[in-house]
Amino acid sequence: MPDSPLIRIVDDDPELLDSQKMLLETLGWEVITYRSGQDFLSHDSLQRPGCIVLDVRMPGMTGIEVQEELEKRGISHISIIFLSAHGDIAMAAHAMRHGAVDFVQKPAEPHYMLERVAASVAASVKKDDREHELKRLEELVSKLSPRELDVARGIADGLRNKQIAIKLGIEETTVKMHRANALQKLEARSSAELVRIFTILDYADPGQGREK
Repeated sequence: MPDSPLIRIVDDDPELLDSQKMLLETLGWEVITYRSGQDFLSHDSLQRPGCIVLDVRMPGMTGIEVQEELEKRGISHISIIFLSAHGDIAMAAHAMRHGAVDFVQKPAEPHYMLERVAASVAASVKKDDREHELKRLEELVSKLSPRELDVARGIADGLRNKQIAIKLGIEETTVKMHRANALQKLEARSSAELVRIFTILDYADPGQGREK
């Protein structure tokens, strides 16, 4: 099951950490704070969706360096909101190009921050849900035998049982058997559901010239 969202606040200003944490917790968010980028990267599991309210200028690792490290680790399901006491257009542009959802100047207006955090968390949860769904579907497809996968691809390509049989050089009754087994393993109640699964995963037949 997908994890519940978590707000991370990373800033070297203890007063800001306390005030932002208190503000977000009053609305029911679960919040954890870190005094440095190194502390955040060392102790946060990075598995739960949510967002990071990240200071740009901190001793040690800067916020931009933290973002770069997250990018290297392939962490893309957690939204990043940057906070900066200095209006740096080039830095803001760089952060946004690399996936940040906002670049807010300190002191941040509380109502605006609450809106941005809520929107960022919603986007993160949606992306995390999709990643979990993709993983679940990939695990189901991995249960198919090579021949069941061939038949399932034929179904996804809109071929009839007879056409699949001719293409694979097997009996139509054998296609029907593999079709039934594939639907069961994919937990699909119909061929339409199988097509939906293969469309989501883009498991095309290599012989059709589409991306596998």
